[in-house]
Amino acid sequence: MFHRTLFISIIATPLAACAAEPGPAGAGPQVVTETRGDTTVVRTLSGSVWGADARLVPELSIGKMEGPDELLFGRIASIAVDDEGRIHVLDGQALNVRVFDPTGAYIETLGGPGEGPGELSSAESVVLLADGRVAVDDQFGRRVQLYRAGRGETEAWPYSAGIVIVPSQHQLYADRHGRTFVVVPQFSSVGDFVRYVIVPLDSHGVPQDTLLPPGGDFEPPSVELELVMGAGRAQTISQPVPLTARRYWTLNPDGRFVSGVSTAYRIDMQRDDGVLRIERAYEPVAVSEAERSYHRERQTRALRVTQPDWEWNGPPIPETKPPFRGLVAGRDGRIWVRLWTEASPEENEDHDPGNPRSEPVTWPSRLRYDVFEPDGTYLGAVNPPEGFADYPQPVFDGDDVWAVTRDALGIERVVRFRIEVDG
Repeated sequence: MFHRTLFISIIATPLAACAAEPGPAGAGPQVVTETRGDTTVVRTLSGSVWGADARLVPELSIGKMEGPDELLFGRIASIAVDDEGRIHVLDGQALNVRVFDPTGAYIETLGGPGEGPGELSSAESVVLLADGRVAVDDQFGRRVQLYRAGRGETEAWPYSAGIVIVPSQHQLYADRHGRTFVVVPQFSSVGDFVRYVIVPLDSHGVPQDTLLPPGGDFEPPSVELELVMGAGRAQTISQPVPLTARRYWTLNPDGRFVSGVSTAYRIDMQRDDGVLRIERAYEPVAVSEAERSYHRERQTRALRVTQPDWEWNGPPIPETKPPFRGLVAGRDGRIWVRLWTEASPEENEDHDPGNPRSEPVTWPSRLRYDVFEPDGTYLGAVNPPEGFADYPQPVFDGDDVWAVTRDALGIERVVRFRIEVDG
């Protein structure tokens, strides 16, 4: 086993605030690197390149409460950004893609509702292919709808995994090598949910060998629910216990898996020569008795809608939260790790006492990300502002972040942010 410890020191910049520049001198990360077979482990013990938390400063906003139709969004389902900075906004309600230039000026609208050529019967995800085409996952139509922006050209790629497919919030990916990846749920012959599979399509839309995300053998701590089927037949299904570990994965720009099970701060990145494993020392976030009671009561109410006599039958809600709760790969290959953070009770101003699913008090927690370079170097943490939405998935590229924001009235906008580190 090869083992070395690195101390990375970065010289401070004289600016009071700068775009993702390093923090004070000597504040670089302390890193241990090990080689275990074909796995290279990069473990950050302390510190970061930036030397301080980063914030997101808004630079551009697209969307209005009143104005031209192209600036009125019903439900933003997905966003994508090309190499020139053009922004593609998929409206899942209007079933179209609106294209804006880097300054936010409207360019054109692609698609629209329908089942004809170039039309969409459903839409949850938009990606940009290596050759510049715009791809939208039309789940109801079981096809990827493609557009050649500025030319009016359309094409459709039907897809099927040879299995039963039902509409859901599929995710569409594209890599820099011309491949498109469609994520679909796989079911057994009797309709029982089994797993998600990934159907790769080549640059011509031809399906390739189906892929399975890593970590499929992990089973999260769960409770069981009896679901009554037709003809008096019952089926037992599992529901994960709140605030417990999950399996997370994504695909990076090379079409390789980035994955982790949040039982530990450990993230694996596939490479040609094996695996790069990112680890980081962290302080677990405590869960108060009040927060645990909230989640237990909430899940109990939800499951009793299906099984009125349901009682808790699984492990308890943990006293600490897992280290992370999501993974996103940036366009530049950086890894953004969404962290679990402290929660606090908040009165629900929209509480409806007549609705059993409406809660008088909620327990929101703030968004926070750890950011790593593709080689595992820990840059630091980013704290998004109020209103920043983690769904639909933001787009990360270097010091730029594009994300959907929602104001107090629920108005959605696409905002471009710049990463800044106070120094």
